Amino acid sequence: MTETDQPPYRSGFACLVGRPNAGKTTLTNALVGEKVGIVSNRPQTTRHAIRGVVHRPGGQLVLVDTPGLHKPKSLLGRRLNDVVRDTLSEVDVIVFCIPADQPVGSGDAFIARQLKDVTTPIVVVVTKTDAVGKKQVAEQLIAASQLVDAAEVVPVSAVKGDQVELLEDLLVGLLPEGPPMYPEDQTTDEDTERQITELVREAALEKVRQEVPHSLAVTVEEMERRPDPRNAGGELVVIHALLHVERSSQKPIVLGKGGQTIKAIGSEARVGLEELLGARVHLDLHVTVLGEWQDDPKKLNRLGY
Repeated sequence: MTETDQPPYRSGFACLVGRPNAGKTTLTNALVGEKVGIVSNRPQTTRHAIRGVVHRPGGQLVLVDTPGLHKPKSLLGRRLNDVVRDTLSEVDVIVFCIPADQPVGSGDAFIARQLKDVTTPIVVVVTKTDAVGKKQVAEQLIAASQLVDAAEVVPVSAVKGDQVELLEDLLVGLLPEGPPMYPEDQTTDEDTERQITELVREAALEKVRQEVPHSLAVTVEEMERRPDPRNAGGELVVIHALLHVERSSQKPIVLGKGGQTIKAIGSEARVGLEELLGARVHLDLHVTVLGEWQDDPKKLNRLGY
């Protein structure tokens, strides 16, 4: 093939939508080939649009992983839905994720209604195919294809990597012709502070049970890089972060007996932080009560939502 015969380079944005816990972030991470978003089995894990960049020889695909579209019960919920709707209007392809392991329900129908009038191509992805048998996958593909007028319907297991490459090819093929938008070595446009807060929140979601997860937010108060006294020429990053809860009764749950839970959160988060920052990390966590922040515009702004 001569240079003139080569297919044109394509670049653009694909937005992943789906109800909470549909596997959007796991799929984003699998497509990018590294972790760009936090994963938890709790709804509302993703609270803003995360961008992951997929580099292919013939194109560049920028994935926008959005919060799960849902019927909101708070101002935070309404703002999360606004993030999704704003994103939908600015992308080249919409990826509608429907999990194979849960029946198609009212949450999926709600999203399908939001997509009814869009002219952007829609690719329906049945996620989590590793969690069920072939018969159930086939039934889900039929049910999913009846929800919207889709350009393609693809079954995928992000965990096992099944059909992830095929999905990439399909998505790149639907993008407009154009030059790359990000350098070859960049896989996300998330700023470091946001990534730090998300890694701490992911660890907290993992360690804290009961009713706290929705009420949990994280802010970085201070970050300082200094020479590592334990490692000549190395660096130590000292991070002071706050875990915000909504009610006084939630504070002891996050702290745990004798501070055990918050220590476990710190230990788990530190692993991801050291990988992210390429340095040893000292993480200082404190819990604070920020009353009913999910419905307070000023508090939501302060927390970055």
